[in-house]
Amino acid sequence: MRYEKAETILRIALDMQGSGEGLTIDDIRIRYGDEPLSRRTAERLRDAVERVFPQVEQANPGETPKRWRIRSGTLSGLVGLSAEEVAALGTAETVLKRENANAAADALGSLAAKLRATIRPEVTRRIEPDAELLLEAEGLAMRPGPRPKVDSETLATLRQAILASRKVRLHYQARSTGTRSRQLVCPYGFLYGNRPYVVAYSMNSAVRDYRLFSLANISAVDLTAFSFLRRADFSLADFARRSFGVFQEEPFDVVWRFSPEVAADAREWVFHPDQTIEDQPDGSLTVRFRAGGALEMSWHLYTWGDTVEVLEPKDFRNRVKRSIGECQ
Repeated sequence: MRYEKAETILRIALDMQGSGEGLTIDDIRIRYGDEPLSRRTAERLRDAVERVFPQVEQANPGETPKRWRIRSGTLSGLVGLSAEEVAALGTAETVLKRENANAAADALGSLAAKLRATIRPEVTRRIEPDAELLLEAEGLAMRPGPRPKVDSETLATLRQAILASRKVRLHYQARSTGTRSRQLVCPYGFLYGNRPYVVAYSMNSAVRDYRLFSLANISAVDLTAFSFLRRADFSLADFARRSFGVFQEEPFDVVWRFSPEVAADAREWVFHPDQTIEDQPDGSLTVRFRAGGALEMSWHLYTWGDTVEVLEPKDFRNRVKRSIGECQ
C-alpha cells in the first residue's frame, strides 16, 4: 500500500470519528482527492477503513444516503498534533486579531491551548521549537492605514442572536449621511473585508431585503424576544459571491485584459471564485467573471497600473463614479 493511500484511510477514519452524523460516499468522493473521486474508488476507500477499523458503524440505519462513523475516543491513541498544525493555529489567531475579529481569535487561542494540553510532555518538548520557528517565519504584514474599531459586546450579542435566530434592533449611524436610526433586523452572518459587516434581513417595510451594516457604525444592539425563521434559500457564500469585495450592487459581466508582462502573475490570482481565464495569442491574459463592486474593483486595478485594461463593462468609469457618489 502506498503511503498516500494509508494517509487517506487514516484521514477518513479520523473524520468519521470527528463527525457526529458520519460520512457519506459522496463526502469521501469530494474531500479526499485533488479532483472528485469516482464512486467506486470512494467505496473501496470506505471498505479499506472498515477493514482497518472494525469499529466503523452505520450512523443512520434504514436511511439514505448511508452514513458511516466511528464512535468518539476509538482512535484517540492515533491522533497527534504536528509542529505545522500548531503553528497554523497560531497564524490563524494572529490573522483574526489583525482583522479585528478578537472574539474569534480568543476562541481559537483557547482551542489551541486545550489541544496542546492533550499532548504528552515528551511530544510537546519535541514539536514546540519547530512550531515557534514556523510561527516566526509566517510574516504577516499589517495592512497600512486605519482600521475600524469593533465593540466586543456588539459582536457577542450578534453572535448570540444568529445562533438563536432572534431579531435584534441595531442602533446605527449611516456612514454616508451620519443619520442615526434604530433598525429592526434578522442577522444572518458576518462578512470581513476592509471593514467588517453584519449581513441582516431588514424588517423595514421600505426595504424588506438583505443589507450590510458596518459593525463599526453600530453603537448598541438590543436583543429582542422575537425569533425569526431563517430562509433556506439564503446562502451567505452566494451573497458574498455577488460582489468583488463587500459592497453589494447588481452583478455585471467583467472582462479584464492583463498585458503579456504580467500575465504569468495574474494567472496565479483568484479574482473571483467563478472566474475563467483565457490565454491570448499575443501572450496577454483575459479574465472573466460576473460580480458587482465597481469601486472595490477600481481600488484593486489601481495596484496593477497600466498593465491591465478593462474590456467590460464599457461604462466602468461611470459605475465607479456612481459608487463613489453613493458612499459620500
